[in-house]
Amino acid sequence: MRRPDPELLALADAVLQPGFVGTEAPDWIRRRLADGLGSVLLFARNVRDPEQAAALTGALRAENPHILIAVDEEGGDITRLEAATGSSYPGNLALGAVDDTDLTEAVARSIGAELRAAGIDLDYAPDADVNSNPRNPVIGTRSFGSDAELTARHVAAYVRGLQSSGVAACAKHFPGHGDTDVDSHLGLPRVDLDVAALAAHALPPFRAALTAGARAVMTGHLLVPAYDPDRPATVSERLLQGLLREELGFDGLVVSDAVEMAGVRAHYGLAGATVRALAAGVDLVCIGDGSTEEQVLALREAIADAVADGLLPAERLARAASRVREFGAWSRGLRAAATRTAPDRELGLAAARRAVRVSVHTRGALPLQGPAHLVEFGVPGTVVQGDGVPWGLGPALTGLLPGSTRTTLAADTPHDPAVESEVLRAARGRALVLVVRDAHRRPHLPEWTSALLTRRPDAVVVELGLPRAVPGGAAQVDTHGASRACALAAAEILAGRTATWPGPARPGRVQP
Repeated sequence: MRRPDPELLALADAVLQPGFVGTEAPDWIRRRLADGLGSVLLFARNVRDPEQAAALTGALRAENPHILIAVDEEGGDITRLEAATGSSYPGNLALGAVDDTDLTEAVARSIGAELRAAGIDLDYAPDADVNSNPRNPVIGTRSFGSDAELTARHVAAYVRGLQSSGVAACAKHFPGHGDTDVDSHLGLPRVDLDVAALAAHALPPFRAALTAGARAVMTGHLLVPAYDPDRPATVSERLLQGLLREELGFDGLVVSDAVEMAGVRAHYGLAGATVRALAAGVDLVCIGDGSTEEQVLALREAIADAVADGLLPAERLARAASRVREFGAWSRGLRAAATRTAPDRELGLAAARRAVRVSVHTRGALPLQGPAHLVEFGVPGTVVQGDGVPWGLGPALTGLLPGSTRTTLAADTPHDPAVESEVLRAARGRALVLVVRDAHRRPHLPEWTSALLTRRPDAVVVELGLPRAVPGGAAQVDTHGASRACALAAAEILAGRTATWPGPARPGRVQP
């Protein structure tokens, strides 16, 4: 049996980024860090509160002071630091709806301050995808919008804000996951844009991120036939070397999206996807939060064997490891040079308030005149959001209108006339509020909302996802996101507890 070269194994340690389970570093992670593992990725399951997160990152650095610690903290619907409560900040779509780049920069700076206090070096944000497909199942409110120029200017602002706090930014998911209708966690999305259309509609936010100083780009598991009809971007030299390195001139760190995702693993296996990604130009391979020591050791050996077998050039592996080390040194310098600031969660709520848009169809529909009955239509959890992050208006509205009640229907519940009647009985004598999230993508919601709004045309609809008009009802409130801050902003509108309601009309808002 061939014994892997120790030098190759050491290089492999530098280019792997596993996650782990638990709020304390398990023994195997400590052992791997002491032996040379250079990076880890934290998830919601690793974070209980800010103090615990800081203690965890401190313990990790005690094993390897040069470790690169990353997290997926986009704000809005995607949060790891506030997964137990929901984010204090609106997400990208809400910031794009406001379209104030100073605000976006300030929100990113505040999120960066939270991350810095927790000991995070690298944030896998901002999302630079242009969400041009409204049926996109995985991007949606994570994008700043469907317009390439708007998205580009806010991506640049986010990079500036995040890095001004001392935390490195990473633009994702290259070359653009917005014009897709498949979740790459579950399958392989296909981007059917030609070279000119990609340059005009998908690439501007990535160019803007690089111009703003981003030194990391994350690949998407996307088939882009205009550049490579056979291999997803993560394992495509044409996209990573040809487009990203040569055409866009990027010389920083290329990170893969998690290689256990079906977009690549289903085609190549975990080891095959890892080796192919490195050979194509990825520098740091993200493995995911279910990583085990056995898995990491097997991948180390697979990388070393691939070099020995001529499948992965030794110089390519060495260059990848060098880029990871260079990026780590750069990120430490970024932190040292940045002025430490305190997070501003009030800014997050203020931004969420500015993103709300209200359409009133019946004069006097808002604000509500007493306790309400909420009907919240659940949505299937996604891998990237996680099932445990709370969303909805219940706690926020009950705090402002005591006595409000709630019916929660499980994700994609078929319309049931009996349940419909129960809901209407519960709402008798009080306002009815229908709370939806991406209603246009839910197969049973049109029937539910049509039936309830026919019998209660005075009801109010609150859309916490991608805004689309729901026919009927007395009013519709669009928050452009489902974070805790967005929910509170919507509840304030319903309860009449906001300084901006009633007041002068703004674009997208019709006053009663």
